[in-house]
Amino acid sequence: MLIPLMEQLRVGRRNRPDALLGDKAYSSRANRTHLRDRGIEAVIPEPRDQQANRKRRGSRGGRPPRFDAEKYRDRNAIERGYCRLKQWRGLATRYDKLAIVYRASVVLNGVIAWLNYLRDTP
Repeated sequence: MLIPLMEQLRVGRRNRPDALLGDKAYSSRANRTHLRDRGIEAVIPEPRDQQANRKRRGSRGGRPPRFDAEKYRDRNAIERGYCRLKQWRGLATRYDKLAIVYRASVVLNGVIAWLNYLRDTP
C-alpha cells in the first residue's frame, strides 16, 4: 500500500520527501528498498520478529536498518492530526461512496482546522 501512495506523492515542487516516518507495519523489505532507491530516509522501527529473524541468521542476516529515534519522536504530531481529523463522523466511518467527495471532506476539515489555528494564534 505504501509504494502506490509514494508514487503519487509530491512535496512542494519536489517529487519526494527527505524522510518517511512510519510505524512498524511499514517495515517490510520491499518498502525499505523502494525508499532507498528513491533516496528517502526510512524512519521506521524494526519489529521484534524481524530483529529475531535477522539475529538468528547470524552474519547472513545483515546489518540492522538505520533508525533515527529523535526524528521518530516527532511522529506523534502526525498521529494527533489524524485523531483530530477522525472527529468528523463521516471521515472516521468513510461514509462517502465517491473518493472525490471523501477527499473534499478531508480538505474542508483541514481548512477549518487551519482557520481555527489562525484565529487562536496571537
